[in-house]
Amino acid sequence: MKRYLLVLSLLIIGCSACKKEAKFDAAAQAVKDEAAIQAFLTANPSITATKDASGVYYQIITPGTGTNPTLSSTVTVNYVGKLLDGSQFDKGTGTTYPLSGFIQGWQKGIPFLKPGGRMLLIVPSALAYGNSSPGAGIPANSVLVFTIDLLSVTN
Repeated sequence: MKRYLLVLSLLIIGCSACKKEAKFDAAAQAVKDEAAIQAFLTANPSITATKDASGVYYQIITPGTGTNPTLSSTVTVNYVGKLLDGSQFDKGTGTTYPLSGFIQGWQKGIPFLKPGGRMLLIVPSALAYGNSSPGAGIPANSVLVFTIDLLSVTN
């Protein structure tokens, strides 16, 4: 009988130590992101960003000239990445990559820009790193704000 109680106790303790992982709710996160972006835009009235169908917000600061990049283009950019609270997490100068190699938010937003142009790009978490944290000071479910200078495009 004592063994039975010991085994039962261990089983109960073992089961209570197991945590059920919370299921990620993408729709709820999208609502939170949108509220955070709207609060950011309200706090920064000089930003007159447009929301595209994918959910990214963009503002062309300097239009640039030439051909807009496509997903198959290679782009060279200067950029600064910040969180909504203004803390900088990344900066790049002369960064060259295929556009398809960047986060989805860049893939959706950069094609609005022409070489020589500058934009502000606000990327909801689902089009950035989602519910994972890539490190570099970017928490999971972060809306990201980029200032991007498109230096060149190669098709």
